Amino acid sequence: MSKKSILTLLSVLLVSACATSPTGRTQFTFMPEAQVNQMGLQAFESLKKQKPISQNSRHHQFASCVAQAILPLVGGQWEIVVFEDSSQNAFALPGNKIGVHTGLIDLVDNQDQLATVIGHEIGHVLAKHSNERMSQEFAVNQGMAVVQAIAAPQSALGQTAIGLLGAGAELGIILPYSRLHESEADVIGLDLMAKAGFDPQQSILLWQKMSQAGGGQGPAEFLSTHPAHGTRIEELQNRMPQALQYRQQAIAMGKQPRCAK
Repeated sequence: MSKKSILTLLSVLLVSACATSPTGRTQFTFMPEAQVNQMGLQAFESLKKQKPISQNSRHHQFASCVAQAILPLVGGQWEIVVFEDSSQNAFALPGNKIGVHTGLIDLVDNQDQLATVIGHEIGHVLAKHSNERMSQEFAVNQGMAVVQAIAAPQSALGQTAIGLLGAGAELGIILPYSRLHESEADVIGLDLMAKAGFDPQQSILLWQKMSQAGGGQGPAEFLSTHPAHGTRIEELQNRMPQALQYRQQAIAMGKQPRCAK
C-alpha cells in the first residue's frame, strides 16, 4: 500500500469512526457490530467446549437470578453459563453472553457483590469496549505502517525509531485505554446494579475482598490493564450518591432482588 493510500485510509477512519459511550465519552470504533457480535458468539462457544461447565444447580440459580435482575435494563436475550473455574472472575462478550466462574461465586458474600461484577462485565458490552479496543489496535498497526513507509526502516536509526514507537503506542494508547474501559465499566455497572435494586455500597466491599484475595499485590497501575484497587474504590465512592438515588428509585418501583447464594 502506498504512503498516500495509507494516510487516506487513516483519515477516513478517524472521521467515520467517532462514537459516544454510555457515559458520554467520545470513542473510536469502526468495526461492524455484527462482526464483533459474531466473534463474541464464536468465542463463547469455544469456551463452552474447552472449559467444564458447573453442575452445581445452586450456582446456576444464583448467577442467573442476579443477571436476570439486571438484564431487563439492558434488553435482548442473554445466555448465562457458570464455568467450573477456581479463578475469581466473570466476563461478558458481544453477542449477549455472560460467563461466571465458580471461584467468584465462592468469593462473594451476597447477591449485591455478584451484581457488582456482572454489572461491570455487562458494562463492557454496552460501551462496545471490544470494538473500540480492536479499532485502536488496528489504527496503531496502520500508524506503524505509515512510519515504515515514510522513514528509512532499513537503517539502525529507523529500526530504533520504529521500536520506540511500538513501545510508546502500547504504553501510551493501548493500556491506558484499557484502564479507562475498566473504570467506565465500573460506573456503568454500579448504575445498573443500583437501578436493578441491588445495594451499590456492596461494590466497595467486593473490591476490598478482591484486593485481600490477591494478598494486596498486583502489577503497577501504570503497566496494568485494571485500575489499582484504591483508585477503583475512590471512583466508586465518588459515584455512590448517584447510585444510591437510583437504588431508592428502584425500591420505590418494587425492584428488590432476592437471590440466595
